[in-house]
Amino acid sequence: MSVELRERIFNELDSLVLIDPHTHINALQPASQTLADILGYHYYTELTHSAGLPKDQIEEADLEPREKVRRLIENFGPIDNTIQSSWFVEMAQQLFGFTDDRVTADNWEPLYDAALTKMESKSWAGDVLAQSKLEAVFLTNDFDDPLEGFDTSVYIPCLRTDDLVFHLGKEDVRSRLNAAVDSEVGDVESLRNAIGKLFEHFKSNNAKACAISLPPDFAPAAVSTGRAETALAHVREKGMEATAADRRALANFVFWTLAENCAEHQLPFDLMIGVNRAVYREGVFQGQDLYDSRVSLIQYADLFNAFPQVVFPISVLASVTNQELTSYAWIFPNVVTNGHWWYSNTPTFIEHDAAARLEAVPRTKQIAYYSDMYKLEFALPKFAMYKRILAKILSDRFVVDRGWREEDAVALGQQVLRGNVETIFG
Repeated sequence: MSVELRERIFNELDSLVLIDPHTHINALQPASQTLADILGYHYYTELTHSAGLPKDQIEEADLEPREKVRRLIENFGPIDNTIQSSWFVEMAQQLFGFTDDRVTADNWEPLYDAALTKMESKSWAGDVLAQSKLEAVFLTNDFDDPLEGFDTSVYIPCLRTDDLVFHLGKEDVRSRLNAAVDSEVGDVESLRNAIGKLFEHFKSNNAKACAISLPPDFAPAAVSTGRAETALAHVREKGMEATAADRRALANFVFWTLAENCAEHQLPFDLMIGVNRAVYREGVFQGQDLYDSRVSLIQYADLFNAFPQVVFPISVLASVTNQELTSYAWIFPNVVTNGHWWYSNTPTFIEHDAAARLEAVPRTKQIAYYSDMYKLEFALPKFAMYKRILAKILSDRFVVDRGWREEDAVALGQQVLRGNVETIFG
C-alpha cells in the first residue's frame, strides 16, 4: 500500500511543469556540447579526485573532451555508490537512450557518440527543457551582465552580488562597476546611486531576485555614512590590502544597501549561508570549498528585523544548520526555507531536512528545491530525485501517519514545488 501510494503521489508531482529558482546556467549556451561538459561538473571531478585521480589528469591544459570523459569514466568505479553517479546514469538513460545500469570503460564510447549527436541539434536546449518539464530557470548573473541575447521569460535574470560586497577592493571589480553604470564610483553617494542603477537595469530585464553567497563569519550590520566613506576611501587606496575593519565596514554598507534596494524594488534577497572557501587548497576547480558549522542565523537577526518587507529565501550549506533555519522560518514572517544546497543535496539529508520543514514551517514559506545546475541536462535527474523523496515524505508522514487525504498531500507537494516559486518571486 505504502509503495503504491508513494508511486501515485510521485506521478502527480512528476506531471508538474516547474520553474527552477536557482541555477548557474549560461543563457547564451545553456545545454552541453559534449559529455565533457556534464562530467566537468565539479561533483564528478572532485569525487574522482578524492578517490585517487590526480588533479593534473583532470585539469590538463587543452585536454580534448573525449579524452577527459575517458579518464573520468575509467575512474568512476570508486564513486558508483554516490547519488551523483546515479544522476549521470539516469540522465544517460532518459536523455541519450543509454540502456545499461552503469557507465563503464567498456560502454562509454557509444554513449558519448549518442550524446554528441543529440547535442548537435539546434533544438537541444529546448528539448532538454521540455523533457525535464521545466518552463523557466533562474540564472546567476554578474552585476555587469548586459542581459542581452536571450529570452528573459525562460532564462530569468538574478542579480548576484558577491563581488560588490566582498571584492570592491579589487581594481577590476571597481572598473567593471564604473563601466556598468557609466560613471565613476568614488564616494558613498555615487556607490549608492550605482547600486540603484544596477537594480533598475535588472528589474527592467525581468529579474526576480538578488542573491549572494556568504561566508560563515559574516554578520550584516548597518554602517553609518561617515564610517562607510572612510572605509571606501581606504579600500580604494589600498585595495585588498586595506585593513580587515575597513573591508568589513564597506562590505556591510554595500550589503545593507542591497537590502534597501530589494525593499524598494520588491525583490527577494536569496542568502546562501555558510561556505568556507578554499579549505582544500589543492582541490580541483570548484572542489575546494566546505561548510563551516560555526555559522549561526543569529548573525542575521538584525537584518531580518530591519527589513520585514523583504523576503529572504535562505539556503544553508549543511544539514546540521537545517533545524535553526526551520525555527527561523517558523518565527520570522520574512524568512523562507530554500532548497537543499550543495553538501545537503543528497537523499538522506534531503529527506530529513524536507520532512522537518514540512512538519514545522507554514506551507506558503517553503521553496522545495532548485537544481543549482550549470548545464540543463542536470535538471531531469536532480528534480526526479527530489520528487521521489517528497513523494515518500508525503505518503508516509502525511497520508499514513497523519491520516491526510491523498489529494491533500499532493496539493501540498505541488505548492512547495511550484506554487510558492510563483508567489514568492512574483
